[in-house]
Formats: sequence, structure tokens, C-alpha cells
Amino acid sequence: MDIFEHLRQAGGVARTAQLLSAGYSRTDIARLTDRGVTQPRRGIFVRPDAHAGFVAAIRHNARLTCVSAAEHYGLWLREPPAEYHLACNHGHNKGFIRHRTVRFNPHPVLPLAAVEDAVLHAIGCLPAPTSTAIATSAIRLHGVHIELLKDQLGGDRSRPVLTALRELDLRAESIVEVDAQHLFRANGIAFDAQVQIPGIGRVDFLIEGFLIVEVDGFAFHSTRKALRQDLARNNASTLNGYAVLRYPPEVIWFNPEQVLAEIRAVLASRKASAKAKAP
Repeated sequence: MDIFEHLRQAGGVARTAQLLSAGYSRTDIARLTDRGVTQPRRGIFVRPDAHAGFVAAIRHNARLTCVSAAEHYGLWLREPPAEYHLACNHGHNKGFIRHRTVRFNPHPVLPLAAVEDAVLHAIGCLPAPTSTAIATSAIRLHGVHIELLKDQLGGDRSRPVLTALRELDLRAESIVEVDAQHLFRANGIAFDAQVQIPGIGRVDFLIEGFLIVEVDGFAFHSTRKALRQDLARNNASTLNGYAVLRYPPEVIWFNPEQVLAEIRAVLASRKASAKAKAP
């Protein structure tokens, strides 16, 4: 393989030792500068299209992990981090967040910690629901075994991470569902998730047995068929005596008080109606 292409597959950045171990000669490496490759530091070669996070990792002799690895693994993440999170044993307070303990073999090509380490670092580093979304998506999308993660933990320092793993609710199918779960739990709203209701189908959340709450993704109603199917579900819900509230992601994220107020209003209305009908 051409060395320039090899560098691209490595994330656009590599050290001299990496290129030598891949079988390229020092002459091959020296010629990289003729093709627009720069050397921000001696022994480090960077393509113009290199990912900035990978460059930071190589410069610090580290690997991206935690929230910084999430986007590369396709994990659920709303916003990129303000600082890089790197797995290494040095560089404390050097402009990045350091994660020292690495338990799994890293990515074979890119300067990335294993997805399992990224999950463990995220749970120990980030608040919910950000960490919860990363962990849930790693388990759902990458087949990460939660018991394997638990087996790697030991000692008092790992206890909060182990507790968080035990409390994961893996029924969520998107980041917005994870955020909704967190919102409901934090405000004392009990719910069932991903409930199959006869004559209606599966709903995102069912509260107090009668209130259906759906959180719609960005691809919601992408076709006329999807619109018709969803209208039929809404009608079936009403005909079967269910109340329905629907929210797009931005309302869950940026106006949670509206969500809580409307849910509580529906619950209060049902209780008031039941009380009025009581003998």
C-alpha cells in the first residue's frame, strides 16, 4: 500500500516508529513532505485532512477515549467535548482530560482506546445522561457485554462505575429516549419503556398505564407511509382509551419543564376525573 494511503487509514497522523513497523523505509517517510504532509513535531507526520483529535492523541503519545472516542464509534452523543479525553499515564493538566486505566486492547489502526474502555471512562467521568447514552449505545450498537465490563472493575474507586452499569436501562433505542428516561427518573415520574400494546403497537413510554409518551427522532415522518402509520397509531391509542403526548428531541433537551408540566397536567386531569366519578 502507498504510504500516503496508509497514513490516511491511520487517521491521517502517525509517528516514524509506526510507519517503520508497517514496513516503510525512511526514504518513503522522508518523501511524505513532498505530498503535503507536515511535521508539527519531530517524528510525527500529519496529512492535511487528518482528524484534529487523532493528531492530539499522537502528539501526546495517547489514544482518544471517553466522550472523545464516542463519535468515532458512532455512539450516542449530543455535543462534542470542549477538551480532548485521552488515555495515557502522563500529561496531567496539559490541556486535555487524562484517563489512566486501560483494560482492553485498543483499536488496531486508529489512535483510539477500545470501545469498552471508552464506556468505562465515560461512566466514571461524565454525568448522566451523557454517560448513560454512551454506555447504552455501545451495548446496543457494538455488542459490548455489560458483564464483561463489570468483571473488569474492582476496588473502591470502581464502585461508582459498577453501580452505574448495574442501573443502566437498556430499553432506550436512541439518545433522546435515554435523555427522556433521565428526565422522568430525576423528577419522580415512574414509567415503563418500549411497551407493546395490543391494537396499537410498541410505544416509547407508558405512564400510569394510560399515558403514552412518544419521543420522535429526526427521521420522523420521512415518508407519507410513515405519516399514515403514525396517524393510525395515534387514532388507535385514542380509541383504546389512552392519552398521548409526543415530543421532538429539541423539546426534551431544551424545554424539559414543558414536558414535565404537560405530563403532570394529564395525570392530574385523569385523577380529578376519576375522583369526580367516584360514588
